[in-house]
Amino acid sequence: MQAETVAVLTGKTAPFGPKGEPSAYRKVATAETQEIDSLGIVGDEQADPRYHGGPDKAILQYASEHYPLWQQEQPHLRAEFRDAGAFGENISSIGMDETSVCIGDRFRLGTAVVEVSQARQPCWKLGHRFGDAGMVEAVVRCARSGWYYRVLEPGSVAAGDEIELLEQPFPQWPTAKVFELLIGGGRDKSALRALSKLDPLSINWRERARRKLRNLKGRDD
Repeated sequence: MQAETVAVLTGKTAPFGPKGEPSAYRKVATAETQEIDSLGIVGDEQADPRYHGGPDKAILQYASEHYPLWQQEQPHLRAEFRDAGAFGENISSIGMDETSVCIGDRFRLGTAVVEVSQARQPCWKLGHRFGDAGMVEAVVRCARSGWYYRVLEPGSVAAGDEIELLEQPFPQWPTAKVFELLIGGGRDKSALRALSKLDPLSINWRERARRKLRNLKGRDD
């Protein structure tokens, strides 16, 4: 896997939602080297720590290759997919996506070492950003969700830095597959059982796997 950082983006909390709900969804690219600590890119903010940020969701990455696909599929929103950051990502990359990046993958991102913890779960903010609530369902259908990292070793990152794969211990769990199982309509009980015990998967998503497994068992009773 040969991949590179296209852009590094950070955001500040500001009114965002239809009622002025605060969010740091809107990210701005920077040409300067950015420091990474245990909670992500230093200076990047999250308005609601219940659902965003924290050790398991320290850095959000999105594949820049997806943008031309979105322009083709959503022509009425074509102008919204011109620049990195439309999906609230911290890292825009080239050379990797949800089909090749797996849960537990470890990468050297700039000088930091990071580990893939989960895919990104789309929420209402995605629809609000694009002015089209259908974007949430569109992401669920195609699984072009982006993915989160936890930080194993702090460091720094800048646009143009290589993203080097160090270890891929669970090649059977690409993030697209996990997204389909936990966010999409996946119903594979054995896979859900395995995900519920997969240590590198974020705590919240392991619990999500357990809940979905319980619900499926209840329907079969």
